[in-house]
Amino acid sequence: MTRFAAMERQGLADLLDEVGPDAPTLCEGWTARDLAAHLVLRERRPDAAAGILLAPLAGYTERVQGSLAAGPWPRLVAKVRRAPWWSPVSNRLTDELANRVELFVHHEDVRRARPGWAPRALPAGQAEALWGQTRAFAKRALRRVPAAVTVCPTDVAGEMAAGAGGPAVRLSGPTPELLLFLMGRQEHARVDLDGPPEVTDRLRRARFGV
Repeated sequence: MTRFAAMERQGLADLLDEVGPDAPTLCEGWTARDLAAHLVLRERRPDAAAGILLAPLAGYTERVQGSLAAGPWPRLVAKVRRAPWWSPVSNRLTDELANRVELFVHHEDVRRARPGWAPRALPAGQAEALWGQTRAFAKRALRRVPAAVTVCPTDVAGEMAAGAGGPAVRLSGPTPELLLFLMGRQEHARVDLDGPPEVTDRLRRARFGV
């Protein structure tokens, strides 16, 4: 099985080395240093990682992430590049499922915050690998949208229905672009969105994903 998570990890680490710690990202309020610290915390500090999703623990998570971010940049990038074998989310059994989307999206968070970016040509099979998880994100992100949304990838077979019902809306584009749209990167995702303007405008402004 192709290990797309491992490929994204190395590509992201190479890019972090290139752009430096103060480079912007698409994550609001985060520089490259903050994003790298987030990834290290998620993999190496399970005691603090729960605060990524649970608001009552967010303060502790922020303090730990700040401490990690304050360390030497080369060491921080080295930790991104090589996950520990014991990590709950990055060991040999969990890495691909847990990190395939995480590392792809954060790689694009750094890439697309720079001028002159363009979508990457992904290796064969990566779009198909991302589509299964994109479907799950679509179900969750669109479940309360007052529309009948058809999500249509243009690079893999199949489409899906989502939303709470109502006017018909069609969201189409390559799978990686659909994923980024549904993960809250709408302004930087190259998709087509067809339907009533009041609904499509709401989708473009919605706070999806992480």
